[in-house]
Amino acid sequence: MKKSVSILFVCLGNICRSPTAHGVFEAMVKAEGLSDLISVDSAGTGDWHLGRGPDQRAIRAARSRGYDLQHLRARQVCAEDFARFDYILAMDLANLSNLQGMVPADFAGQLSLFLDYSDLPRSSEVPDPYSGGMDAFEQVLEMIEAASQGLICAIKDRSIAHKQST
Repeated sequence: MKKSVSILFVCLGNICRSPTAHGVFEAMVKAEGLSDLISVDSAGTGDWHLGRGPDQRAIRAARSRGYDLQHLRARQVCAEDFARFDYILAMDLANLSNLQGMVPADFAGQLSLFLDYSDLPRSSEVPDPYSGGMDAFEQVLEMIEAASQGLICAIKDRSIAHKQST
């Protein structure tokens, strides 16, 4: 695997879905022993919650499965992110469209939907749980866990393919 792979998870306000993906994926990376190789961040396309921590329901749902989100703070996607990250993964089509409108011509990374890495048949989008109850946050966690496993496998497979070609 190359020395560093960087991933940015993106939703609208960076208080529900993308920080959940950030925390879950970061924990899975650590469990795989890949923390020295993979860096993780999250951001939102909107600026409503800058500097705030994740939604308390997201924190509770994540904590119930052993993930810690409390250290995360909302920030907005910026132009520099396209130079810093190898993978920029949107939670839904609207945010993917917003990101596609920002992407510079020289972006060499992967810009796609996060659930492209999941084998879940239900949806290509992680639904926004903000207006729902705890069950909506639990559903989002299930989707994010599945996609996180798929993303780790894809990164490992890409690294193996790269090693074999060099």
